[in-house]
Amino acid sequence: MIQIELLAAGDQRAAAQWDEFVFSCPEATFFHRAGWQRVLRESFGHETHFLLARRAGAIEGVLPLAHVKSWLFGSSLTSLPFAVYGGVAAASADAAQALEAHADQLGRKLGVQHLELRHTTQRHPDWPEQDLYVTFRKELLEDEEANMLAIPRKQRAMVRKGIKNGLTSTVHRDVGRFFALYADNVHRHGTPALPRRYFQALHDEFGDAVELMAVDGSDGQPLSAVLSFYFRDEILPYYAGDAVAARDLAANDFKYWELMRHALARGCKVFDYGRSKQGTGSFAFKKNWGFEPTPLHYEYRLYKRESVPQNNPSNAKYKIFIEAWRRMPIGLANRLGPMLVRSLG
Repeated sequence: MIQIELLAAGDQRAAAQWDEFVFSCPEATFFHRAGWQRVLRESFGHETHFLLARRAGAIEGVLPLAHVKSWLFGSSLTSLPFAVYGGVAAASADAAQALEAHADQLGRKLGVQHLELRHTTQRHPDWPEQDLYVTFRKELLEDEEANMLAIPRKQRAMVRKGIKNGLTSTVHRDVGRFFALYADNVHRHGTPALPRRYFQALHDEFGDAVELMAVDGSDGQPLSAVLSFYFRDEILPYYAGDAVAARDLAANDFKYWELMRHALARGCKVFDYGRSKQGTGSFAFKKNWGFEPTPLHYEYRLYKRESVPQNNPSNAKYKIFIEAWRRMPIGLANRLGPMLVRSLG
């Protein structure tokens, strides 16, 4: 018989059992790791409900959930905010069903407007779905030069341009160095930056599974940076930032090539370019690298709303806000951003 339990915050023994299951479960991702419970609570103040299913004492499934309360966008129960993947990871169908049923009950009990499960494959064709996001994943080849030749010609020329410009990459642990480029980049795009404390929390919680890489010009000028997640034999570059000068010097292209090289040296077999919205520049950039899009299935149980929420920059009603945010002094934007972005996961 399946029993549903709650992972207690601070229970290191139970968290270790949770992660042992996650690393062994093919459906699980980096975003299913137990450490997200502490990161979300301490960085954003979100109430978490990390559900696990047991049979005869053994874990058969997990479902990490966070209760996001927002005066702007309402209340939701999500697996998992700030994650591109999430939802149920289970070793049996009845464990998955029990976890989803419990999440449904919990959502109703909490009075949220909706429950959102971010799956990589469709689980409920009859549930409303967010038809917007895709992911890009590709197997790395064993030979470095073979990976270079696998990049389409025009994009490969951009990588070689970055090499010719004398750019250098460095793996480091300086969150502040990364944050300066990241915050400036998102500000230019008119969106609030996540707080610096969040990136520090990720680094502190997950250790070597979170890695920072920086790209500098031949004159030592910081040009580009990326924060990546490692999980099993995969690398997922997740947060990034570029200076204005990066484009002309091909620093962004050089950065991802260097990341591929480094991931290969670490023994990775899969490069996960992550989520993009269809029809965006990010989508086109990843296609240009020879990656093919795979639809993501964000499935919803709607309780107090009639349609799937569209809380993203592609929504036309946020156009005025985006333009105003771009004109705001970056110091003020970085102070106000964390108060807004906690609701946008």
